[in-house]
Amino acid sequence: MRALPHKAAFARLLLVAGAVAVAAPQAHAQSFFEALFGGGIKRQNREAFPPAPQPQPRAAQRAAEPAKISAPSYYTYKPDALRRVDFSPLLAIAQQASLDAVPVASDGFREAVNGLRSFDLPAEADIGKAIVQYYAKNPAFIWIEDGRLDARARAALRVLSEAGGHGLDPRDYAVSLPGGAAGEGGSATDALIRFEMAMSARVLRYVHDARGGRIDPNRISGYHDFAPKPFNAAGVLASLAGSGDIRAYLESRHPQNAQYRQLRVELEALRASEENDIVVDPKLLLKPGESSPELPKLLTLIGRGLDDELGGQFGELLAVHAGSEVYSQEIVPLIKAMQQKKGLKPDGVIGPRTVAELAGVSKADRIGKVVVALEQLRWLPSDLGGTYVFINQPAYTAAYIENDAEKLNMRAVIGKTTNQTSFFMDEIEQVDYNPYWGVPQSIIVNEMLPRLRRDPGYLDRAGYEVTDSKGRRIPSSSIDWGQYGSKVPYNVRQTPSEANALGELKILFPNEHAIYMHDTPEKSLFNRDMRAFSHGCVRLQQPREMAAAVLGTTVDHVARKLAQGHSTEKVKRRIPVYVAYFTAWPNAHGKIEYFADVYDRDSRMGLAMKKTEESRAPTS
Repeated sequence: MRALPHKAAFARLLLVAGAVAVAAPQAHAQSFFEALFGGGIKRQNREAFPPAPQPQPRAAQRAAEPAKISAPSYYTYKPDALRRVDFSPLLAIAQQASLDAVPVASDGFREAVNGLRSFDLPAEADIGKAIVQYYAKNPAFIWIEDGRLDARARAALRVLSEAGGHGLDPRDYAVSLPGGAAGEGGSATDALIRFEMAMSARVLRYVHDARGGRIDPNRISGYHDFAPKPFNAAGVLASLAGSGDIRAYLESRHPQNAQYRQLRVELEALRASEENDIVVDPKLLLKPGESSPELPKLLTLIGRGLDDELGGQFGELLAVHAGSEVYSQEIVPLIKAMQQKKGLKPDGVIGPRTVAELAGVSKADRIGKVVVALEQLRWLPSDLGGTYVFINQPAYTAAYIENDAEKLNMRAVIGKTTNQTSFFMDEIEQVDYNPYWGVPQSIIVNEMLPRLRRDPGYLDRAGYEVTDSKGRRIPSSSIDWGQYGSKVPYNVRQTPSEANALGELKILFPNEHAIYMHDTPEKSLFNRDMRAFSHGCVRLQQPREMAAAVLGTTVDHVARKLAQGHSTEKVKRRIPVYVAYFTAWPNAHGKIEYFADVYDRDSRMGLAMKKTEESRAPTS
């Protein structure tokens, strides 16, 4: 899941092992095994292997078919199906009350319940059940008083109509007003009771969506991992019935953090703004010497944003080449200067990241990103906490926030598109110094096993330890790896060393995805704009600083611990970590920044939201 050793480490391996005629890997070879075979030379001295069980003769064993451990998958999203609310328990209670003829104080609710006999109200199953449960115990109107809508209903209707300001769809919460009879043969009383039930159903949907989102993230993919937020719908109705300020109550159901508020302000500003008059293809890839009709558009937008310094340096150049579709060498210094100004690698290549920074994202795309971000924030706690770590995968950054202020913000490397980093939250527990790397089974099976079938002893030479289910050390060379497929009954770990894939430390928040933050020997990857290279874990540009921050100590303390060899230090306070995925997110100054959708998750969110809207749409 981690770093690849360099040529020098590979060369040292050849000297130690006495190997011959082996081709050296590239400095940043993407093949895990080119790098793996070169690791672990400067490892610590290890104890001798204990006697290993004698393997059966190879000929007597049946070779297993090569197998793979599959990565998590994306699903076809299925929203909650709506069901007709079963009002029969309420009708039975009303009938029994009339038979008992017990005089009770009434606002007309019991008498109106018969109007629900033929009422077809579609609602989510838990909401429909909660409505019947609540009104069976509390047979009184919440939204009606003296035969008309009360102040509580009018306030709630205004809030529901403003749902678009939260990135929600107001049509999901629309309720028809009880303007007259409830259909053929109906009465005004029937209309009131039906409005009462529909109003409660749509307010409950609104509260549910505000607290936890319209979309169930775990139905999108195996890369999403969130515990469902508990939703006591009947309790919400009780709170609404007793609330003196419906607007305040409903607004308080939304996330209560600065990032959510900043995204809402951005959404409002975007909707009020004009669309970009010039839109550059966001997928443009242009190298010096190539041509594209998108280049004049980009140069025009650059010219509009030049400050005095760059204008004096490149103003004349822009005037000469403004209409050129050829990316000539004369224009390259301008592009490099703009890339450097935006914090990008000044390589002169015009790619999607450069276009996004220099030309911006279209208004429609930005609105879409903000709406997705608002929805995803509802999956997280309403209050993110005063102190936490926030990893934003599309931004390739990891930040440490303390007392609501950003103290650290560093570059990060995340998982490749074939080894994606999951979207989840956890709590940081410990820091491991000079760590071992326990190789995940997926890497053992998918990447190590093919090599081990040909060269059973290479793990012994490359600084890896193999143990059986009882923890006993086994020489890799003594194992017939050919007999195993997708289940390998051995554990493999890389010993601490300069070439260890985890570098000098790792920061753990144990989770079923085997994801954590760590150092890496591949420092050059942090110089790239697109940094999706790992097997899923998060590599940090400044691991010592992050470790010191979460431990509440100093970098010098971390350095001293590293000098003492392998050890572990517990984090003594609660620090949430959000391994998040936001293509729109506010920076430390509150300005919304936009990022490329590296895993194409926003488009899947768009499909999920569309399916949810369709499932909620009226059938007639």
